[in-house]
Amino acid sequence: MSDEGARAFAAAFRYLGVDARPSPDGDERTYEIAGRYTSGDECLPERVTIGDFLKVAGEPGFDPAKTAFFMPTASGPCRFGQYSPFLKQVLHELGYDDVLIVSPSSADGYSSLGEYAGPMMRLGWWGLVGSDALRKMLHIYRPHETERGAADKACARALEIFCDALADSSVPIGPKKLVQLAGALASGRDLFRAIPVDFDRDTKLVGVVGEIFCRLSTFSNEDLIRHLEAFGAQAWLSDIGEWVWYTNFEQKKNLKMYGQGFSLEMLKVRIKEHVQHSHEAKLLAPFREEFAGLEEPHDVLEVLEHSAPYLPYHGALGEMVLSVGKAIYMYEKGVDGIIDISPFTCMNGIICESVYPKVSRDCGGIPIRTFYFDGSQTDLENDLGIFMELVSNYSRRKTKKRLRRQAA
Repeated sequence: MSDEGARAFAAAFRYLGVDARPSPDGDERTYEIAGRYTSGDECLPERVTIGDFLKVAGEPGFDPAKTAFFMPTASGPCRFGQYSPFLKQVLHELGYDDVLIVSPSSADGYSSLGEYAGPMMRLGWWGLVGSDALRKMLHIYRPHETERGAADKACARALEIFCDALADSSVPIGPKKLVQLAGALASGRDLFRAIPVDFDRDTKLVGVVGEIFCRLSTFSNEDLIRHLEAFGAQAWLSDIGEWVWYTNFEQKKNLKMYGQGFSLEMLKVRIKEHVQHSHEAKLLAPFREEFAGLEEPHDVLEVLEHSAPYLPYHGALGEMVLSVGKAIYMYEKGVDGIIDISPFTCMNGIICESVYPKVSRDCGGIPIRTFYFDGSQTDLENDLGIFMELVSNYSRRKTKKRLRRQAA
């Protein structure tokens, strides 16, 4: 769902001996190919993913019998549950029935990967934590760089170091691997610290929530955060890890609902969650100083409780409760505005947009703006300019103060 996350996840598969790589970067050809097989009713992430997968199928030497596409699935009020079946249908129409679709589900916390389930759960989690951290570093440093492009270069190199370490199968999965990855992330942190920066430069902190694919895919959202930075803002983007914590929460909730609150399955989920928290803390230790004031919630329930007065999480499901709850969490942390990035016609985005006015009123009038994307050109400059005027006005009168990083 992000360039960083896809590269790290591919590296995790390579550790297990699978020749894995991210799908090609999105471009106009992505939409062109997707347009041949979609009706226009599909949401933008479906068009982007199927277009990029079909670009792979069109490459010279493509062998369906030796190719698998990784397309997870989920339940809930989202068309995402139809992505995998639709991809299979299109591949069937093209005569590519031999292509394997690997489609673990959020219903079981994505643990249904067969023989790879155990090691991939660890490697994949480490990959997501590390890639989330490096992306966050990019968004902290890029608005303050004094040498244009330095942060992007540092991020690319840091990601390369981390992915090389993740794919290194000479170190067994266990404590030594975790130490190796933490060391790789510390090296990446040091690359960022070597960038010429000016942290005295005044920037407005803008929280970014929304549909998980569209907010993380720079191609899908027209690189909105880079445009936002041009207006003097620093973005705090909701990460991928948030969704993992939410699927764990939902798995526990469903077990309780079916009378398995005290069961072996519940014990397994709780142990898995405990291990994930422990490993996350070790991997993020090098960034403790960098992320001061931008800490993610330790428990996703904190986000869900924030959302409850507007969208009760026992009834409302999926990204809508995360987006609303995270917006309020970020407000409490002192952000100057909130942007929600969603695909056009996305149910989660539409429902969030309908409650944001009340959220804004209850949160001191903080500006909240939803940006929808459908693959057509949008006037980001004008819309972001108006939004940033509201951000500046709010920043002068807000009562929730952010913890600012001090210049070295």
